[in-house]
Amino acid sequence: MSRIKNKNILRIITLGSKTAKGGFRNERDIVKKFKNWQNDIDTQDWLILMGYKIREIEKVEAVILHGFKTDVQVKITIYLKKAISSENLSIKLVSNKKIVVNPRGFNQVDKRWVNKYVEMWNIPEDVGKLLKIFTGEITPNQNVKLKDKRRILFTEMDKISQNKVINFFSKNKILVVSDILKGRDLMSAEWMMVALNIDNKTRWVLKSINYAMNIFGDGDVRITERGSLKIGKILMQRKGGDRGRPTANMLQFKINPIELFTD
Repeated sequence: MSRIKNKNILRIITLGSKTAKGGFRNERDIVKKFKNWQNDIDTQDWLILMGYKIREIEKVEAVILHGFKTDVQVKITIYLKKAISSENLSIKLVSNKKIVVNPRGFNQVDKRWVNKYVEMWNIPEDVGKLLKIFTGEITPNQNVKLKDKRRILFTEMDKISQNKVINFFSKNKILVVSDILKGRDLMSAEWMMVALNIDNKTRWVLKSINYAMNIFGDGDVRITERGSLKIGKILMQRKGGDRGRPTANMLQFKINPIELFTD
């Protein structure tokens, strides 16, 4: 089954992508490639996609960042002008193992307590309470039969409650997608790179963050069969796990990075 799935994925990503010279195990490999830009064809392709002319580049530096939407920041020095430009990349690394274990929505892109999202997006009090009931931060207090007694799925809520959640995220969809994928601080992402490693071959795609936002934000806001929420192609769900610690009740957003190859 997994072999068929992998073949299908490879067939999907042959358009709009290229095969890398070497595998990307982590962000450090990508930083190394940028530092070796004069000899690395992949990196030269990335720089060209970003709008640079290779013959005008004097120096390329790259560093890994933590705690921001940007995973790798690249600084490019241009000959003659002595100008330095910065490019912020959000990196998504995908391997065979991740695809087989969870072929949909396996890459977390944002995770916070509900109150933080309430503050960020000015979520109304009633909608914020519903989100806390959904994650289990507020213990359910009703007699209906629940799939998980610790929380209430959106499919288990009444239609009025469901519509309140759907209407809020529909009206604020652009803001939500932007904050989840791009961010709003000085280190907000300008590009998204997805590196897909299948059968020891790495394919990559590099797109502007606005293009990525259009791809992952494409589609309506709806409740899934499993009782979570889909915002376009972005899945909103309870974090879970953490061996029952309180942090399991955080809200998280996930994407399937392979979607970026499907253009």
